Amino acid sequence: MIAYDLQCSQGHVFEGWFEDGHAYKSQKRKGLLTCPVCNETEVSRVPSTFAIKSAIGGSTSAATAQVNLDQVGAKMVGFVETNFDNVGCDFAKEALKIHYGAAEPRSIRGTSTPEEEKTLKEGGIDFIKIPLPQQQESDS
Repeated sequence: MIAYDLQCSQGHVFEGWFEDGHAYKSQKRKGLLTCPVCNETEVSRVPSTFAIKSAIGGSTSAATAQVNLDQVGAKMVGFVETNFDNVGCDFAKEALKIHYGAAEPRSIRGTSTPEEEKTLKEGGIDFIKIPLPQQQESDS
């Protein structure tokens, strides 16, 4: 038996057990794989965290993993702050202007209300919400 991590087109991740790799391929080709959450039949294999070896001798402590996660978060915050114009609460207005050619295309960041996000989605404007960690105040 072999276990694969699978994901449907809606983003639900689940595990599938198969006799072998050929059985997985056969079931996928026949459309027999379905998501247990939404019954979606468009399913693909995704990398298994079980099979991913860490760079540090094959094991990582929880503390090391948290430090690595904090470092990635700090780099992400720095990148966004450096490379995106902060338009504050005018995010939706600026995104609409860029989309319709009334403003120069550029990367922007800011805040929006759920209603504004709905308007952007309905207008075909792609955006991504990234929760940024709070900056820690320095004691200096």
